[in-house]
Amino acid sequence: MRYEYVLATRAHKAILNLPLLMLVGCQTTTSLPEPTQDEPPPVVAPPGIEVAPPPEPDKSKLRITIASVGDMMIGTDYPNNHLPDDDGVSFFAAVTPWLSAADVAFGNLEGVLLDGGEPGKKCSNPNACYLFRSPTRYAELYRTAGFDVLSLANNHARDFGEEGRTSTMQALDQVGIHHSGRIGEFAAFEVHGLKVAVLAYAVTKNSNMMLDYAYAVENVSTYVSSHDIVIVSFHGGAEGRDVTRIPFDEEEYYGEPRGDVVRFARAVVDAGADLVIGHGPHVVRAMERYKGRLIAYSLGNFATYYGISVAGIKGVAPILFTTLDGAGHFVDGEIVSTVQIRPAGPSIDATNRALSLLRRLSAEDFGKPGLLFQADGKILPADRPPVAERTFDESSFGEGGPAPCTEAWYWLLESKVSSGDGMGHGPDHGSAEWQSVIEFKLGVRDDTTVPPIDTPAWCDYIDRLFISRQN
Repeated sequence: MRYEYVLATRAHKAILNLPLLMLVGCQTTTSLPEPTQDEPPPVVAPPGIEVAPPPEPDKSKLRITIASVGDMMIGTDYPNNHLPDDDGVSFFAAVTPWLSAADVAFGNLEGVLLDGGEPGKKCSNPNACYLFRSPTRYAELYRTAGFDVLSLANNHARDFGEEGRTSTMQALDQVGIHHSGRIGEFAAFEVHGLKVAVLAYAVTKNSNMMLDYAYAVENVSTYVSSHDIVIVSFHGGAEGRDVTRIPFDEEEYYGEPRGDVVRFARAVVDAGADLVIGHGPHVVRAMERYKGRLIAYSLGNFATYYGISVAGIKGVAPILFTTLDGAGHFVDGEIVSTVQIRPAGPSIDATNRALSLLRRLSAEDFGKPGLLFQADGKILPADRPPVAERTFDESSFGEGGPAPCTEAWYWLLESKVSSGDGMGHGPDHGSAEWQSVIEFKLGVRDDTTVPPIDTPAWCDYIDRLFISRQN
């Protein structure tokens, strides 16, 4: 209708000007320019009528492929030089073609990228500490391998304090790798016209806190409203070759809370996450398709040169390819099995052990996980009965997270109260074990008046007690 109005208006003006055109035509031989066929007249709306904006594209028809892997630490120079002989140049060579083929490649970076610097953990015997420090130049090795975004939320991201994590972030920024991990820090970028966010969580101090389920849900909900694809990773669950099965409960490792991984993963999917990637146990764990979204509970050790065992199943890990549509729904996937045999990096495993483990564990833990694992590694959606919703006591650990001590408060205690446990290294700051050590150092471990350590009141109590002792 608007186009017809413009044409009618132009025709009326042409009739009115016809005598003038005839007069001009008698006095000159100059030809009028021929109208072009390639450029139709613009659509002009009558005054007071707004032209509707073009419709939004149907992003559900778009596709994005994510390659995800687990833990990586490709050499440390602390306390002694344990870097690869070729400085890591060939460490990812066998898997680079696979990682580079994805639209987005994700992994968990253990340790720090730092040149020099002092450890953030206190160690009575440096030779017995598991502190990982790689040179900042190693950021380029991850870039060359095809990685686009890395998690810095894990129990080794602060091996050299927050200065070490800051150095890691700066080194990754310089080579164009996105990252997430420090509290409040999330990655956001665009791929094929889709806005992608990556949110990484862990149980480690000053990281996006996995144990605070309400906090994670709030973060995810915020990013869902402004991004097409939201990917969540978590570093949680117990560690060791005997923890391949998911307990469906809160887990611990040497007294440190490691979270209820199923509770966390399903909560963030309920909040709008499109893909959830777990790591931390150092072994492969099950996968499930929940509400049309894929959850991988642990992708194991993928590329670790030193300090973390890769014996047996600890050296078996997948490259998990996930194809999502533009609305975040799981379309299909693929498992490329890899294995590590030191001193080499990850290589393709022709025996497909990671695929076999994932197929078996997913069936054992979930019965019908909503996924079909094919012999060639392909993963397809499958029918699944409705998943029963788990309920939790509102007072259970994790609701509201651990005691919300301020960063300044933590650093004050770290500098004034030694947390060494005499076993080679101290517990992770902020963990239940560390909080117990603080109570012991202040002489209140057996004091029944001290609030529980998983409540905000604990922080306030210790804060007032510490200040009174200093005065």
